[in-house]
Amino acid sequence: MKIKGKVAIVTGASSGIGMACAKLLSHHGAKVALVARSKNILDNLYQELADSYTVATDIRKENQIKEMVKKVYNKFGRIDILVNNAGRGYDAMVEKIDIGMLRELIDLNFIGPLITMQEVIPIMRNQRGGTIINISSGTSLMSIPNIAAYSSLKKALNGLSLTAREELAKDKISVSVVYPYITATNFGKNIMGGVRKWQPQDEDPDLPPVDPPEIVAEKILEVIKTGKPQIYAHDWMGKMR
Repeated sequence: MKIKGKVAIVTGASSGIGMACAKLLSHHGAKVALVARSKNILDNLYQELADSYTVATDIRKENQIKEMVKKVYNKFGRIDILVNNAGRGYDAMVEKIDIGMLRELIDLNFIGPLITMQEVIPIMRNQRGGTIINISSGTSLMSIPNIAAYSSLKKALNGLSLTAREELAKDKISVSVVYPYITATNFGKNIMGGVRKWQPQDEDPDLPPVDPPEIVAEKILEVIKTGKPQIYAHDWMGKMR
């Protein structure tokens, strides 16, 4: 897909990968709907990005998601790209997972992206095409102690995405998965559960350092242009399956 002139929704746009993605899409000529809970940050980003639009939204809330998509469509008259990026981590051993926290995590990391997909799919179908990118995690390719809740939901999102890709191919709607490596964002600061912050270097000191979020944004741009089903922040990650 050519990006110039297209309308893109980016969730989690107030920081990290989402902000980097929004800036890159805008730089390439897209009209970007900036979606997150942090209205003040979104408003500042709006001042920086041409043809952008802010919609403060809690992706855990179904009614807010539906209203957000409606506002974006009413503003621009179409939706071409959805980047489902909003999410949060959870650090807890399986036997210690708090069910209340898990339900909140499910709403944010899995159900929210699903509802957002369900809201944009009919619009994209009527336009005879579109692109949906779901941001997964390299941890979904691994079995790492203490992050079962998070990585399991990302594995579920992977399966949902690739199945939707098959279902929507006839409608010329491409659904793809992006797998970031450990990225320099606020993810670690916002993690739910325990205070222990796992790093892959804890298990393997030979692994490379963390990536800046711009690396992932470039991968998102690549998958929008190419329509690849899956793309990794680094090629070696594909061998972890």
